[in-house]
Amino acid sequence: MEDDVGDDRQFSQASTLRNGTPVTIRVMRTDDGDRIARAFGQLDAGTVYTRFFGYRKEIPASAIGRIAAIDFVNLAGLVVTVGAGSEETVIGSATYVGSVASDGAKTAEVAFTIEEDYQRQGLASQLLAALARLARRHGIARFEAEVLAGNASMLAVFQRCGLPMRKHSEGGVAHVTLDLAPPAG
Repeated sequence: MEDDVGDDRQFSQASTLRNGTPVTIRVMRTDDGDRIARAFGQLDAGTVYTRFFGYRKEIPASAIGRIAAIDFVNLAGLVVTVGAGSEETVIGSATYVGSVASDGAKTAEVAFTIEEDYQRQGLASQLLAALARLARRHGIARFEAEVLAGNASMLAVFQRCGLPMRKHSEGGVAHVTLDLAPPAG
C-alpha cells in the first residue's frame, strides 16, 4: 500500500461548481496550514458550530499539524481551492479519521467544512465521492458521521450520495453510517 499512499498524495482534480466557478479538489499539503487557518478565520460562527458542535475562534494548531500524518488509512484530508499560486484560497475541506470498529472492519469518521459563499454548490457531494474513492483504496469499509439533526443540507448530501446508509438520531445528533463496499456486479 505504500505506493498507493505516494500516488494518493498527488490526488488533485479540477471541477466546476453549480454556479460555474472553477475549483480544485486536492489532498492537503503541509504548506496549506496558513491557507486553512485563514479560511477557518473567515467562517461564520454558525458554520463553525455546525461543524464542531461548539464555537471556536481559530482552528487548533494540532489540527494543522496533523496534515503531515496523512496516510489515507488513519487520516485523510482534502481541500477545495479557488485561484492558483499566491492567489490560491481554501474554500472547503473534508477529512476522515480511521479506526477499527468492534466488528473488526476499518471505519472512518468523516467531516466537512464549506465556506458559506460556496455552500449549496455541490462541493460536499464532490468531496464525499473523492474521500470514498481514497478510502476504498486503503481498505476502509464504512464512513461514519455525527451531524446536528438540524443540518438538513449535510444530511441530504449523505442521503443522495448513492451509498447504502443507516441513520439514527439521539439528543439532537444524527449518527450516519455509509457502506463503502463497491457495488455488486
